[in-house]
Amino acid sequence: MRVNDIPELCKLNIPEKILLIEDLWDSIATEEATVPIPKKHMMELDRRFEKYTAAPGGLLTLEELRSRIDLRK
Repeated sequence: MRVNDIPELCKLNIPEKILLIEDLWDSIATEEATVPIPKKHMMELDRRFEKYTAAPGGLLTLEELRSRIDLRK
C-alpha cells in the first residue's frame, strides 16, 4: 500500500501526516503479532554479540563515535 493509493492521505498536511504516523506506530506497538526475523539477521546478531562478549571494553563512547564520524566528513 502506498500513500497515493489512498487519496485522503495525499490531502493531509505534514503535521497531520506525522500525527497519523504516530497513531499507526502506536497501533503496531500494542499488537501481539511477531514479525519473523530472517535467519541471516539472527546470525549477524549472534556474531556481533559474541564479538562484544569477547571484548566488552572495545565499545566506543558516544563522543568517540561522533569524532570518528566527523573525521570522515
